[in-house]
Amino acid sequence: MTDKEIIQIIENQRTFFRTRRTFDVSYRIEMLKKLQRAIRLHEKEICEALRQDVGKSAYEGYMCEVGMALGELRYMLRHIRRWARPHRVSTHLGNFPSRSKVVEEPFGTVLIMSPWNYPFLLSLDPLIGAVAAGNTVILKPSNYSPATTGLLKRLISEVFPPEHVAVVNGGRDENRALLEQKFDYIFFTGSVAVGKMVMEKASRHLCPVTLELGGKSPCIVDHTANLKLAAKRICFGKYVNCGQTCIAPDYLMIEESVKEEFLGYYRQCILDMFGTQPLQNPDYGKIVNQKHFNRLKGLIDSSRIIMGGQMNESTLQIAPSVMDNVSPDDAIMKEEIFGPVLPVMTFRKIDEVVDFVTSRPKPLACYVFTNDREIEKTFTRYVSFGGGCINDTINHICTESMGFGGVGESGMGSYHGRLTFQTFSHRKSMISKSQLIDIPLRYQPYKKYYDRIVHLIMK
Repeated sequence: MTDKEIIQIIENQRTFFRTRRTFDVSYRIEMLKKLQRAIRLHEKEICEALRQDVGKSAYEGYMCEVGMALGELRYMLRHIRRWARPHRVSTHLGNFPSRSKVVEEPFGTVLIMSPWNYPFLLSLDPLIGAVAAGNTVILKPSNYSPATTGLLKRLISEVFPPEHVAVVNGGRDENRALLEQKFDYIFFTGSVAVGKMVMEKASRHLCPVTLELGGKSPCIVDHTANLKLAAKRICFGKYVNCGQTCIAPDYLMIEESVKEEFLGYYRQCILDMFGTQPLQNPDYGKIVNQKHFNRLKGLIDSSRIIMGGQMNESTLQIAPSVMDNVSPDDAIMKEEIFGPVLPVMTFRKIDEVVDFVTSRPKPLACYVFTNDREIEKTFTRYVSFGGGCINDTINHICTESMGFGGVGESGMGSYHGRLTFQTFSHRKSMISKSQLIDIPLRYQPYKKYYDRIVHLIMK
């Protein structure tokens, strides 16, 4: 798509926004219901597109993407009228007599840039909130997931007029062209490096942004944990979507005294979930492209592989793998892995773990397996990260009533449920003042009242 075509889409959306059509909550609901019907109608096509792009089985595609998008839609439709209404707030005595309220207004024309690892869910989730809040939307999906991106374009065009919601396909040229334009809000999900560029471009127009990034999310297991259950839940969180999940456990820190017992359970979990030949398992995915496959190969030290390690370059597959005796100086600890390899390090005292995690960039997620309430309290209250779980992985993102987002280097802003609606809304403060009474204290000359007020206060 050319720069001229992109500019024209933005202009058409600005014109449509000025008609105030999207301010009508009934219209927003109508469009969201149409989107809901379209997703249900195309469910099998969506799952097939996900299989082509990242090798997801139909079950995983529905569980992790289609079903969660439909859940977000249902939640939004249940609450949108209440959220969109102006709500009364208390008024300061100095403004007596008057009424105060907060009005939720849409920003205008927003840009949503989504990633390739969950190309359907991470396009639809923010889009649902942006439409519910009354914005017009330009969606730019990833060029690395062509089947899902093409399907998204068809699906969105069936539901929305392009002046309301439009999909821009393409690669770097289209990204560059979009980021040169002025938007009222930008919502980006992707890597830290690209997130920095998005924020830099947005700053030229003083455009607010939400950045959903990533990082190295730690997983900690101590001797009080249920090791068998911990192994099962960590195995799921690490290898779902072939490890290509921004909140996957990136590395494991396990108490030295229980390491061997845990690894025994973990080995069995890999066998139970993926079989003896995981690369032959039809429900096991693949690495998205050759570039990322090569990057992962470069991070793996074969001399430290104790589970998995098999690769098939023709299918871009890497088996669920574990690297033992890893040190912080190893290549695999220098960047987010984003693949099916779990590095293992040990500790003796929990303070070692706290120091290690807090001395590094703030992670998007943190998972702690323990039955010690003091350790749970320490990580919940005193260690900074985007969000996480005690005795589980991944599932903190499944609750619409809690926000999802990063902190520090792992991102800024939060969404899901009401927070998505609020992310794409400006909360306008309004006061409606009575004309029957006008208290004169704020008007000059101030000397007239000053001595009297001071006297009353000091009395």
